[in-house]
Amino acid sequence: RPRPPPAPIRPRPLSLRHEIIDCQRPLGPTPVIRAQDGVANLEKGETATANCTDPGVLQDSPAWCRINGHTVVSAESHDGEYRITVRVGC
Repeated sequence: RPRPPPAPIRPRPLSLRHEIIDCQRPLGPTPVIRAQDGVANLEKGETATANCTDPGVLQDSPAWCRINGHTVVSAESHDGEYRITVRVGC
């Protein structure tokens, strides 16, 4: 019995994209909503960094990542600014 042909291989991008998302000044869920919008067009494995001023993002982002299948790569704070980097779909 002949084997079926292999599935086509989807070409991978030569380099992965990295988005910078401006979440300065908004409070509450808005930084996470902006992050969600910012990663919507990224492929699995690509990264995005959200620059925020709301300290709640340090708790909200990891929960959002778990729910949506993303990974927090880093979370930093310095002088009232917070930077969260996530890897999409990993």
